[in-house]
Amino acid sequence: MNCPNCKIELHPKNIQGISVDECEQCEGIWFEDDELRQVKDKIDSDLNWMDFEILKHPEKFKPKAKRTNCPSCQKPMNVLDYDHTKVEIDYCTSCNGVWLEKNELEKIIEALEKEILTMPLSEYVSSTIEEAKELLTGPESFLSEWKDFSTILRFMQYRILSIQPQILDTLLTAQNNPLNR
Repeated sequence: MNCPNCKIELHPKNIQGISVDECEQCEGIWFEDDELRQVKDKIDSDLNWMDFEILKHPEKFKPKAKRTNCPSCQKPMNVLDYDHTKVEIDYCTSCNGVWLEKNELEKIIEALEKEILTMPLSEYVSSTIEEAKELLTGPESFLSEWKDFSTILRFMQYRILSIQPQILDTLLTAQNNPLNR
């Protein structure tokens, strides 16, 4: 495969145990099918429950004119703005591959981490319900779905405690009460 920008051969690169293809000249990275999600999950396990599925969340991806061909199947790729990250993703609708320019992976991870910290409580509740459904019907293993569910519950707890710090004070007071021992 060749780089869609530089037209030179891509070389294997290992990111967190996942083998991807990188251009040594421009440092762009080619992710086949599900590799981008796998790399995201390995870089920050707290992001596991945040699905990075382009076709599942079309509202987050705003298409632009096509500019390059897929390094894998040579079909024109769509250029998508990923939500509010200011990252342009070159996406192949034919083979589901994703091309990221230098440093775009880091920008996506940072944006997802920021999203976790600023998400309103109502979205945590909705996501918790969705993850609970996926425990029984999700595409991943039960253990993987349980980890996702546990992670989102933990972040929902953090959000509740940050909004209502008196709840934490009450819990700490009850925990330290000698009558509870």
